[in-house]
Amino acid sequence: MVGLSAHRNVDLLIRQIEVFKPAWVCVTDETAAQRGGERVRAALERHGGKFLSGPDGLTGLVEQCPDVDLVVVATVGFAGLAPTLTAIERGIRIALANKEVLVAGGTLVMGRARTAGVDILPIDSEHNAIFQCLQGQDRRAVRRLLLTASGGPLRNKSPEEVARTSVEEALQHPTWKMGAKITIDSATLMNKGLEVIEACHLFDVSPDRVEVVVHPQSVLHSMVEFTDGSILAQLGQTDMYLPILNVLSYPERLPNRFEPLDLARVGALTFSKPDGHTFPCLRYAYEAIATGGTAPAVLSAANEVAVEAFLNRRIGFPAIADTVRRVLDRYNTERGFGSADGLDLTLLREADGRAREMARAYAGYSL
Repeated sequence: MVGLSAHRNVDLLIRQIEVFKPAWVCVTDETAAQRGGERVRAALERHGGKFLSGPDGLTGLVEQCPDVDLVVVATVGFAGLAPTLTAIERGIRIALANKEVLVAGGTLVMGRARTAGVDILPIDSEHNAIFQCLQGQDRRAVRRLLLTASGGPLRNKSPEEVARTSVEEALQHPTWKMGAKITIDSATLMNKGLEVIEACHLFDVSPDRVEVVVHPQSVLHSMVEFTDGSILAQLGQTDMYLPILNVLSYPERLPNRFEPLDLARVGALTFSKPDGHTFPCLRYAYEAIATGGTAPAVLSAANEVAVEAFLNRRIGFPAIADTVRRVLDRYNTERGFGSADGLDLTLLREADGRAREMARAYAGYSL
């Protein structure tokens, strides 16, 4: 472990420094860096490590860390895009756990990765499942990608119950243990919408060849259908440890501490279609990837702000989707989304920033 970053959790970072002794460390939140910077520096001084801070520190971390074999991009949101592009410039293999990197900048990222010959390995359980199913297969024989969704904590709720959802209820995911933002995205089905966009870029397929199916047991992590009608699926324990291990050890497969999956104990595996009426965010994501240009970046930015506002109890649960819809419509009217041609980091940053301004206004933040 040669480099580590944290956003605000300085206490955990210091414990990690003691264990892994990284050469470089970054704290991206300026306030946390000011308050905890001296303690971080003191921990680093014991083995000669160096300290960076602020949002630009992530790029510096990737630029300056020596002897890097793999960069794990596990930030939340747009913040992961610039350091990912920097890793590509350095020719370093990327393990990607940040959906928004490809949602906002998929055309740019994948284009540069192909030119540079850099592998991007997906950590998301669904994309990692597809990645495993495609090993040794002819990509031209792929008919559809089938992304599974747990349905989230509100799957069996009526529209009236969904409209009254509290923060606590939305955070009670039935099968996965994830961060707050991703858990809320799962409740709105935006998480699955972002994964549809990500899959289109990762595996070079059009959105009409990516289908979402609700699978509450979360045992089958995703599937690939081929032109001959065969479907390959990846199953495993419901724990992110496994896809993370798969990517970090690729192309090897390492033994681990998990018990083998007991299918008899699992019993039935069920599947159904997602409710696009009660949870419209999935539909908005399909629209954004079909529109192209900056539309996915605007969708992602508006959603980040709306989810933060919900978690801070500024808006109700239905207002998350409503904010995303209003920002998409207003941005398209004011600026238009353009096309994928000519997209660069500057243009994406501008789209991200303007979409956040719009979303904050709708969510009741003062500008």
